[in-house]
Amino acid sequence: MKTKTLFLFAILVLGTILSACSPVPVTVQTPAAQRTITVTGTGKVTLTPDIAYISIGVHTENPSATQAVSGNNTQAQAVIAAIKGFGVADKDIQTTDFSINPQQQTDANGKVTGILYVVDNTVYVTVRDLTKLGDLLDSTVTAGANNINSIQFDVADKTAALSQARQAAVADAKKQADELTQATGVKLDVVQSISYYDTTAPVTVQYARADLAAPVAASVPVQAGSMQIYTTVTIVYGLK
Repeated sequence: MKTKTLFLFAILVLGTILSACSPVPVTVQTPAAQRTITVTGTGKVTLTPDIAYISIGVHTENPSATQAVSGNNTQAQAVIAAIKGFGVADKDIQTTDFSINPQQQTDANGKVTGILYVVDNTVYVTVRDLTKLGDLLDSTVTAGANNINSIQFDVADKTAALSQARQAAVADAKKQADELTQATGVKLDVVQSISYYDTTAPVTVQYARADLAAPVAASVPVQAGSMQIYTTVTIVYGLK
């Protein structure tokens, strides 16, 4: 009798242990998907350039290395003097390239007949008074410049214009969001994210060396025109 009682007790204890070890049901609640709307707006501001950047170079060739360098130096100094004559400060004249390249000269049969030394000296000039730009180019060509790579027109301070473009882009995006939500009967909630990028493209005028070969009879006609600043903004709004 005692043995049977112990056996039943052992079964009860084992059942209790097994029930304690069984997994407890867990309920997982998945949050509802966030409803959003994404819109992209653009803003544009048109500006009148007030500054110009120019690469002005002197290119010389001579069978004598000494004469090639000497002649180039003389012309380059005259060009820099002409630039400074228009009130351009030293800080706005920067040498960006000086090179001496020996080039073999050959006859019709491919036989080497000599060496030609090619010397280039280029300065990068910032012109802050555009009313003097045409006369400045005229004077530099007269002084010996024979390689003007390009003229870039820009705006020295674009801070205010960028701010205007960004505000216009945000307003454009908000207008689109309002139109879409009104058409679909939903309401905008708080902004989830904002991303944007600005685009500014200076106006570039290209000049070929051949254009400078002929004597310049008058001030070089240069028109700065206008330039645009664009901002594109992408806004993600939550929906109520």
